[in-house]
Amino acid sequence: MRARAAQRARYREERIACNAELSPRLVRKYCPIDDASKRLLELAMQRLGLSARAYGRILKVARTIADLDGRDAIQSTDVAEAISYRSLDRAGDRRLEGTA
Repeated sequence: MRARAAQRARYREERIACNAELSPRLVRKYCPIDDASKRLLELAMQRLGLSARAYGRILKVARTIADLDGRDAIQSTDVAEAISYRSLDRAGDRRLEGTA
């Protein structure tokens, strides 16, 4: 509930209520990451073959992880955790493709 309250307060001027509703422009505004996090994310993009859209989704999840921990800034650990969820999701997609 604290994380949702923080999101509502953060986005009160944007007419959105949560991280999931961030547009690409708002992701750039509200999900800044440091250079180490950028390198980590770029490496994951290359190795996992992720799209630009996935980049934004990972940042939204990282923003949520930081919110759940009560932090204003996204840390590289948040980015790494978000990437791990994305790679798990992709592994599940590949397993499902094999059953079709």
